[in-house]
Amino acid sequence: MLSDSEAAELVSFLTLGTRADVKGQVTEYILGLSGHRDGCRFLHSKPDLLVALFTLTSDPSVAIVKDCYHILINLSADETLHQVLVADIKVLPVLLKNLMDPEYLFSDQICTILTNLSRHEKTCKTVFKVLQEEVGLAQLVEIFCTEGYNKRAKLHYLGPLLSNLTQLPEARNYVMDKDRCVVQRLLSFTQYQASAVRRGGVIGTLRNCCFDYVHHEWLLSDAVDILPFLLLPLAGPEELSEEENDGLPVDLQYLPEDKKRDEDPDIRKMLVETLLLLTATKTGRQTLKDKNVYPIMREFHRWEKDVYVAAACEKLVQVLIGDEPEQGMENLMEVEIPEDVEVKLKEADAKEQEELEKEQEKRQEEEEEEEEEEKKKNSDAERTDREQESGLIQ
Repeated sequence: MLSDSEAAELVSFLTLGTRADVKGQVTEYILGLSGHRDGCRFLHSKPDLLVALFTLTSDPSVAIVKDCYHILINLSADETLHQVLVADIKVLPVLLKNLMDPEYLFSDQICTILTNLSRHEKTCKTVFKVLQEEVGLAQLVEIFCTEGYNKRAKLHYLGPLLSNLTQLPEARNYVMDKDRCVVQRLLSFTQYQASAVRRGGVIGTLRNCCFDYVHHEWLLSDAVDILPFLLLPLAGPEELSEEENDGLPVDLQYLPEDKKRDEDPDIRKMLVETLLLLTATKTGRQTLKDKNVYPIMREFHRWEKDVYVAAACEKLVQVLIGDEPEQGMENLMEVEIPEDVEVKLKEADAKEQEELEKEQEKRQEEEEEEEEEEKKKNSDAERTDREQESGLIQ
């Protein structure tokens, strides 16, 4: 690692007036340093160096600005630097101002930094506070929902940023405000095929909002009609009976033979978990049963190969086909669990997790063996073809 005098010398080169080639060598070196944990921890102890690097995000050289943003991405990925970046260097106002610029070249990098910084609750609160002061969540949602807002950036990471922000009740309250129609604007992105990052961010946002059960009835009503948007990515081309089809929401009825499910297992798991959250109240459970969610989940479970997603699906199916809880325990989010029972449940969850991991490892091994067998067959077939072409086999 650098000595204090060497670090001070580097800082002297990181000014807007320094020759571009010299700055470029320094930023390239620091970029390499920021690529591993020890380097990040070293930079943590050099706030002057970090301030100088952040100043260079306004450098005339695109290459130097790019290096600086990638350094900030690496630093923001390390939780121990979050407070330094937001409280000491105060990166947020500048980042948000640049993000609002529809011509800004590095908005995607800014989205990634903001997503990293909002991952943990403490810093997320700071991000949300500064966002409200400088821009407002309304403007962030507007940019997210405006296709092509920035011609130079895709802004997909605004999705995970929204998801992170909605871990806070105040952000959820904004998204769930019935007069703003924010949820309704986000729903179409549950099937946004151009980016799994954007799609997953929106689904994560919806899942977070569903932790507030007081909104469930509204979400399931015609005012929002969230159910088809959660179910469609999980529905496949399987034929259902006429009776099963007739009970489904219209968008889920008689799906085409080429209907595909979401290919990302993490997204499928979040969708199932969101549906499970919606069964927390008696009204929610009844709505999902009335809308014939079970046949969709039955076919989904038969198709699903990921053990973790399948396990989440099994929990949902148990609620859909199980008996109603006894009187006084209808709201599953309000039930008080005795301490001894909670300990047993945690132990059972840990055991289930261990079994799922073993099953997943076994399945991966089987898939790898199948791949090797397939490669061997293809290799043998190719060799036979070559031998036939060369006349070695008559």
